[in-house]
Amino acid sequence: MSIQFSDLTNRKGIIQLIEKEIGANFGDISGNTNKLKDVTADVNLALDKYRSIAVPASGTWELDDSNHTGDYDVIYTTITSGKRDYTWLTDENGNSILDVEKVLILPSDTATQYVELEGVNELLSENVDIIDENGATGVPTRYAKRANGLRFDTIPNYTKARGLKLIVNRESSYFAYTDTTKKPGYPYHQEYFFLRPSYDIARRNNLAVLPRLEKLILDLEGDPQSGRVGHIARAYGYREKDVRKGITNKKILYI
Repeated sequence: MSIQFSDLTNRKGIIQLIEKEIGANFGDISGNTNKLKDVTADVNLALDKYRSIAVPASGTWELDDSNHTGDYDVIYTTITSGKRDYTWLTDENGNSILDVEKVLILPSDTATQYVELEGVNELLSENVDIIDENGATGVPTRYAKRANGLRFDTIPNYTKARGLKLIVNRESSYFAYTDTTKKPGYPYHQEYFFLRPSYDIARRNNLAVLPRLEKLILDLEGDPQSGRVGHIARAYGYREKDVRKGITNKKILYI
């Protein structure tokens, strides 16, 4: 069951469930604008935390917040002749880019089929051509990531609209404190989005419910230090039902 952000009628929204979890009265948060803004920030931090756990566990399934409507997590940019470096901060709808998963280009100004570029570490000696200002021009075949952008190994010698295609990892669609019916854009563990903020509130205020909430959060998040896998990572680890699992040979090293 998806849970909407605030439900004053049935008291089943994220905000109302947080009030219950921390032992507050109905309306203590929803009826106080400043508190509501503070707790909204906690809910948005929970979205970030959830995503940081789910993305590594989801394998080849590209996890994206379903509240990003009208587009996928793909950016198109013009390849410009003579331009070697390309930077980004947001996607076409203003969502912050967290990482680039794959880079593809149209290899000429008449091409219609994208080809994938090889991502490399420019600090390695074998990739010196990426940082070497030798002025070579042509069709890029490799790239290196730099801060909020990327650099080609070769300076493009052609211009092509939508010639550069980036498959990206972007931030969640966050809640505003004025939201009501909007729901978290992830398919599992809706309880996490009121339990995690409740835990943070209890921790900051040393509430008596802290130990109970701490256990619930540990069950969901797991503990990387001890190797414990939480419910979130476990669920996304089984998500690729359409991918055939095969048996492969494993090399055995005899010493």
